[in-house]
Amino acid sequence: MPKRKKTKGQAGHKMVAGFRRRDFLKVSGAAGVTAALPFSRWVAKARAVPLAAGLSDPALQPKFVELAPNALDPGFLFKDLNVDGKPAQKPNFSIRARQTIQETGLIDPRNGKRLKTKVWGYGTDTVSWPGQTFQVMSTSAGGADETVVRWENELGNRHLLPVDTSVHWCYSLHGDSSANGVDYRQFSIKKNGVPIITHLHGGNSDFQFDGNPEFFYSPDGGVKGPQWDAVPGGFTNTFRYNNNVPAGNLWYHDHALGITRLNVYAGLAGFYFVRDEFDTGLPDNPLGLPAFPYELAYAIQGRIFTDKGALFYPAFPGDPFYDDFITGEGAILPPDIFPGGGPTALAEFFGDHIVVNGKIWPKADVEPRNYRMHLLNGTDSRFLVVQFVAVNAGETDPTMGTPLPFYVIGSDQGLGTPQMTDTLVIEPGGRYDVVVDFSQVPSGSRVIIKNLGGDAPFGGAFGGDLDPDDLFPFRQTDRIMAFDVVVPLSNVPDEFDPDNLLPGYGGVPNGATTRRVALFEGTDEFGRLQPLLGTVGSDLSGTNVATAYTWFRPTTETPALDSTEIWEIYNFTADAHPIHLHLVNFEILDRQDFEYDITGTQTTMQHNGTTGEAPEISNIRNFTPASVGSEYFEAAPKDMVTSLPGDPEGAPPTGQLVRIKAEFNKSGRYVWHCHILSHEDHEMMRVLQVGDSDT
Repeated sequence: MPKRKKTKGQAGHKMVAGFRRRDFLKVSGAAGVTAALPFSRWVAKARAVPLAAGLSDPALQPKFVELAPNALDPGFLFKDLNVDGKPAQKPNFSIRARQTIQETGLIDPRNGKRLKTKVWGYGTDTVSWPGQTFQVMSTSAGGADETVVRWENELGNRHLLPVDTSVHWCYSLHGDSSANGVDYRQFSIKKNGVPIITHLHGGNSDFQFDGNPEFFYSPDGGVKGPQWDAVPGGFTNTFRYNNNVPAGNLWYHDHALGITRLNVYAGLAGFYFVRDEFDTGLPDNPLGLPAFPYELAYAIQGRIFTDKGALFYPAFPGDPFYDDFITGEGAILPPDIFPGGGPTALAEFFGDHIVVNGKIWPKADVEPRNYRMHLLNGTDSRFLVVQFVAVNAGETDPTMGTPLPFYVIGSDQGLGTPQMTDTLVIEPGGRYDVVVDFSQVPSGSRVIIKNLGGDAPFGGAFGGDLDPDDLFPFRQTDRIMAFDVVVPLSNVPDEFDPDNLLPGYGGVPNGATTRRVALFEGTDEFGRLQPLLGTVGSDLSGTNVATAYTWFRPTTETPALDSTEIWEIYNFTADAHPIHLHLVNFEILDRQDFEYDITGTQTTMQHNGTTGEAPEISNIRNFTPASVGSEYFEAAPKDMVTSLPGDPEGAPPTGQLVRIKAEFNKSGRYVWHCHILSHEDHEMMRVLQVGDSDT
């Protein structure tokens, strides 16, 4: 893993700028050679190196055998509720979150038997991971003004994964820190159940329906988050989503305070598509875009499994990543809070099994024609850098082929200016709309989605620039899924033409005021790595010009209702961070590199009254234009932006700022955060208060 070097303050105080290489990746040859298996046509010929004893070895799992579910298959779409056999006046859904058993394609390598995995899912009569897909019509295309969804919490009183109760989470709020004065420490999952709050990511929702993490609720609403007390009418699990928006590829996922990473990892996520009069999703759409069955939607995630098929999430001594983020960083976890050394939150998570729509390394059979694909990076921390690589039939190694050109035609919240490329960076939480022409390869051959990104924090480097220590041993995460070009060409017209999408994305109109915000890496009260957000002052040449804040500190991001703002996002960390603003879509304007000084430390107040530390930033200077390559697609309405790092190890250290422009058209309490889920769960999230109300 990449070296996240330390810098020193004036008094020789050790400041955390990152963490060390993860030595667990340096596996010796003592693991031995895998014995010959009767299932060798399924598995890579590699040594068996699971991340730890008792875990599934990804090299021994099938590649490109399972068929990938298409999240836009009509059979995978939620159907509206009907009233007395008549269509509801509004799109109307009743969705449950509960536990189920699912086959992911995992096998027991010893006997070839299929393994089952206990997961959480969204659904109606049955649930699944990912949840079924919403598809609604925009108001502009004759759709209803809003979609109504009842989110039923049926998760019960036991979490599938280890919960760290030391972090700022739903049941750690106390009377001095919660908006309603309730001491939530009296509640627990065992007594009161697992809390959830579903966020429609990319939705232009009223604040009480946005999925703010302090609007959580337990099964049956027995415990509700403090912000519900500020809502007229109080708690409800019936949410209303605005449909008066253009077509876009949204998604929904859990957003409960401090356990988002766990609830999403357990399976609580799915797609939500808005269609309009242009992007109708129908074969006769005026843009000539491929439509079902030639339109596909794939959620790409990473997981670790036990050798019995269960989901595994590290949190204890001996688990993957523990030494790197806890003992290796000098963190001290008191045994009265962490009996046996855990469970503890870790700064980031990288799964060694790639899962697409709930299936490990699946495949799809396609015709030699254009296919439209919606790709979602639903991982915790992994930046994907994808190529579509042509290989021979049956090949599973993506290094055995050459990349194909493809078009990127849109992103998070709709179509943009088409761009041809052969490489695409997809940040966690980001969605990209691509068109791939499978007639470029011979009939009967295969195309693999290759991942050039490493198994490590992302700094902008990929492909040949990766350090070997950035990669899992004998890694299988360099491949995602495959497409076998084996279906005869149908007589359905293939009319895709990128010129039909021009003039493309026009950006966010109107003038704007500027707001400066910042990204930090510090430590919490135990010495654990703690990513943070903050602000940058107006006097850039001064001392201590940037302030880091934890979640509950007074709100600093307060746009006026109907205002347009340019946000300058200053990255003072060693890594890239995918930044998400709720409520809005935005235009990415430009980037600049800069220099700065670290002159000491600043104290950060923690949720429990203790203190942590972050670097003190001074004298921001020497701004120079920066740019990104064609592997970044930013010419579309976005709700995610990759804030890239500079070189904090330099002398002087450098950073990068990226500027975005957004209009804030609804009032209320929203949030902005890093979409590395392990980061947002450990304080890299802040309130975004639009307008004057203090909700």
